Amino acid sequence: MPSTDGFVEAGGHRLESVVIAAHQVQRPSLVFLHEGLGCISLWRDFPQRVAQATGCRTLVYSRYGYGASDVMAEPRQPDYMHREALAVLPELLAHFGIERPVLVGHSDGASIALIHAGRHPCAGVVVLAPHLFVEEMAVQGIEATVKAFETTPLADRLARHHRDARRTFYGWADIWRRKDFRAWNIEDTLPGIACPILAIQGEDDEYATMAQLESIAARAAKAPAVELLKLADCRHSPHRDQPEAVQNAIVRFVDGLPCAARPGPHAC
Repeated sequence: MPSTDGFVEAGGHRLESVVIAAHQVQRPSLVFLHEGLGCISLWRDFPQRVAQATGCRTLVYSRYGYGASDVMAEPRQPDYMHREALAVLPELLAHFGIERPVLVGHSDGASIALIHAGRHPCAGVVVLAPHLFVEEMAVQGIEATVKAFETTPLADRLARHHRDARRTFYGWADIWRRKDFRAWNIEDTLPGIACPILAIQGEDDEYATMAQLESIAARAAKAPAVELLKLADCRHSPHRDQPEAVQNAIVRFVDGLPCAARPGPHAC
């Protein structure tokens, strides 16, 4: 499938991006938002497979501090996901001419997707292992990951994907371990979401309980549909642990969006 790789300026930084061309009309644009230690390459081939299966134009990018994008120069603050969702992402979407995306976010990226959709029009939102609030098991899981970074080959593996793996890692870990971050909560964004939502989480998620998905179902009252998919034998990365189930669910979700049934190449 044809794709365009390059860099784009957004939020005052140079970000790496990949755009996969659509091969069907009447399709929305998909925008992939990676996890807290992710980037374009760490999605592996999942965006390409979803783009092929849905026929959608697809944008994948690495946020500031990740992948081949600019290296982060300052510590993150507790509002970093709001800044990404409400300042950087709108600028990026405008650059690519995307007005009503389907946001596909994982972990931190899922939280960013929900914050954005609470304030901006979207055709749909797909969230994989989203965080709505900080649970104690998330903090414990991050502490375990810090230990792994310092004592196992994890640092070397991340160095294959990020320009400065140490800055990327501690930029993520340090903010989640801050005591003032324990109060972080985005449940107040859910009532503003007016598009369908697909929320997916593994039953063995090491960073969160199903209370995250249940909050979406309870609070996203304006969403015309909220589908929860709870996957067995699945940890914090559903698209890696259960890729076929997740891909099939996204295809069904996109096919069922109201805009996908409207005539014209820019129906969404």
